[in-house]
Amino acid sequence: MPNISPPFFSALMNKRDIHLDLLRKLESNPHFTQRELSREVGVSLGKVNYCMKKLTEKGWVKLTNFSRSSNKFGYAYLLTPSGIEEKSRLTFSFLKIKLEEFDILKDEIRQLKLDELKNNQI
Repeated sequence: MPNISPPFFSALMNKRDIHLDLLRKLESNPHFTQRELSREVGVSLGKVNYCMKKLTEKGWVKLTNFSRSSNKFGYAYLLTPSGIEEKSRLTFSFLKIKLEEFDILKDEIRQLKLDELKNNQI
């Protein structure tokens, strides 16, 4: 099932989030086309093309032609060992940030509940 992100959500994604999402998608299915990745990640085809070039330049992804033909669907994006390592690093960083955001939200919710109790007692 495709991951359909609301348009405003992709605007909130930073480069690291997009790279992580692309690396995760490619690990699960190396035969994704850039157009499919664009739909899955919720960013423009041009942005996916740019990011894929950068991921390839950094040595995290390797483009391979399995069918040895000119058919564009015969290509696959493979994560290199350094790509797998980077995916792990980005995942750890992403989780750390989200846990910090979760703690902040819990504190905000707790404070809002206290404020509501105080207002109801007045």
